[in-house]
Amino acid sequence: MVSDEQRRVLDPEHDAAALKALTHPLRIRLLGLLRQDGPATASELAVRTGESSAATSYHLRVLAKYAFVAEAEHRDGRERRWRAAHAATSWSGGEMAATADSRAYVGLSRRVQIEHLETSLARHEADMAAGRLGEEWAGAAGISDLLPRLTPESLGELWDALHHKLDELTARDAADPRAAQVVLLTAGLPLAAHTPAADTQPATARPDAAGAP
Repeated sequence: MVSDEQRRVLDPEHDAAALKALTHPLRIRLLGLLRQDGPATASELAVRTGESSAATSYHLRVLAKYAFVAEAEHRDGRERRWRAAHAATSWSGGEMAATADSRAYVGLSRRVQIEHLETSLARHEADMAAGRLGEEWAGAAGISDLLPRLTPESLGELWDALHHKLDELTARDAADPRAAQVVLLTAGLPLAAHTPAADTQPATARPDAAGAP
């Protein structure tokens, strides 16, 4: 459950410089790793990302300049450790559609999230195969591909209901030792009605691929 104090809300009017700073794939990835795995040094993040420590150190300093990350408690005095300043970043979709810079950030952020899903799927499958996760997770985990017809109001209501239920379950499981970190990537992407011109586009929708955990 992410409280308002733990959330960084981006405003394209007042956070223009911060948005430009964050519109970089490695910076978004570094911020995500710090949120997912906790504090780390530039060298540790370099190993996880395949980048040089000089590159991760530079990009961490840029993130710190705009208060996305902050120094964490050092284990020793040899290398600076970094932590995410907030547990989540959020924004209003309507407000972020107002400027080219904010639209660029949203587009890049979504693509980095898709990459994160692919990485998380590979890690989940490896954890299951190696026995690092119990068999009880096999029935609970999954990916769904659904194609409901909704109005904008209903889609907004669905988001609200999902977030409310997630907050409820996260609070309930907070002290349960069986709880594990779950990557939950959700999407609600309206599509325009099919037209003959769409026949020239690659087919991506597969109604028969719907599945449930």
